[in-house]
Amino acid sequence: MKLIRTLALAATVAIAAGTAARAADKDIVDTAVGAGSFNTLVAAVTAAGLVETLKGPGPFTVFAPTDEAFAKLGSTVDDLLKPENKDKLTAILTYHVIPAKVMSADLTDGQEAATVQGETVVIDLDGGPKVDGANIVTADIAATNGVIHVIDAVILPDAAK
Repeated sequence: MKLIRTLALAATVAIAAGTAARAADKDIVDTAVGAGSFNTLVAAVTAAGLVETLKGPGPFTVFAPTDEAFAKLGSTVDDLLKPENKDKLTAILTYHVIPAKVMSADLTDGQEAATVQGETVVIDLDGGPKVDGANIVTADIAATNGVIHVIDAVILPDAAK
């Protein structure tokens, strides 16, 4: 009986390891597409012309707002996706990206991290991890060129407020 439990545990560990390995065999864009909860983010990245950049070697850390997070912006999202607003959209999206791989264990309270956009985001660990006030609801989603941390709000740089 003990041998059966040991084999079952070993099989569970092997399956979990295989799942993690498969998750890390896609770049940030393909990982976001595959998740199914980042349709608006993927549409925005496409409209801003950032797909190839985020498919590049990186490494990148992306604070990825869910579709629900974008929905909180209401009709602003539709306006941002218009070609004439590409610069503003690009500024907002690149504000969600750090040009380094930063795992959740590397985050410290009060940490300021420079974004690709040029401004810094502030990490707050009091009451759960946050970036610029947005809750990090899922951390450390591995990609071949970095990591995704899922957030529950769209964060805005000063330049876009």
